[in-house]
Amino acid sequence: MESNSRRKFIQHTLAATAAIGISNSFITNTLAGDVTPVSAAEPLKFKQIDLPFKYKALEPYIDGQTNEIHYTKHHAAYVKTVNEAIIAEKIPYNTVEDFFANTSKLSAKARNNGGGAWNHNFFWSSMRAPGMPVQPGKLMDAIDASFGSLDKFKAAFGEAASKRFGSGWAWLVKDGNKLKVGSTPNQDNPLMDNAEIKGTPILALDVWEHAYYLKYQNKRADYIENWWNVVNWDAAAERMR
Repeated sequence: MESNSRRKFIQHTLAATAAIGISNSFITNTLAGDVTPVSAAEPLKFKQIDLPFKYKALEPYIDGQTNEIHYTKHHAAYVKTVNEAIIAEKIPYNTVEDFFANTSKLSAKARNNGGGAWNHNFFWSSMRAPGMPVQPGKLMDAIDASFGSLDKFKAAFGEAASKRFGSGWAWLVKDGNKLKVGSTPNQDNPLMDNAEIKGTPILALDVWEHAYYLKYQNKRADYIENWWNVVNWDAAAERMR
């Protein structure tokens, strides 16, 4: 993906979250950092977004206990740890874009926890209570053009999610005028300079066991299939702009 596309994503992709009171600067300042430093001397600081739904709002597809533990324990720990790493390691990057563009230069601690902080904010913003229909428009047109149909896209995405060995993420990304699916290990994401798949993130699914094990145990395929019922298609469509 060209740098101008990435910059456009960082600045604009989550205007859809205005439904929960978050502006276009959300992706830069909230999804991954939230606070833009007052001066260049101040370090980047990651924050959690406010969860855009109640813990039980995604039931019966994702249970409330899983969401609560996932958000308050796992996600919170990523945010805390990456901020500690930024200070302790004197990481010089002042923007989320620069942080991820230089991931290959970061420690494993900074990379994994920075990715975990950002990825989870993106993940929460990709979901809403069940019942949202898929609307025609630019996103659906791009899905049809890239995959042949919505069902074929879901099959390709599901395969990427199910075949990710161990822990990681499945992604739908925009790369130029095309959409593509893929996955990343651990807490990597498509904004990282050394990511296995690169592009503008449109949707993401967490396939770490802590995202589904309380309800689904080892049945990752059932979790993936049921997740489509809580996808926030409006947010995904907004990221196409």
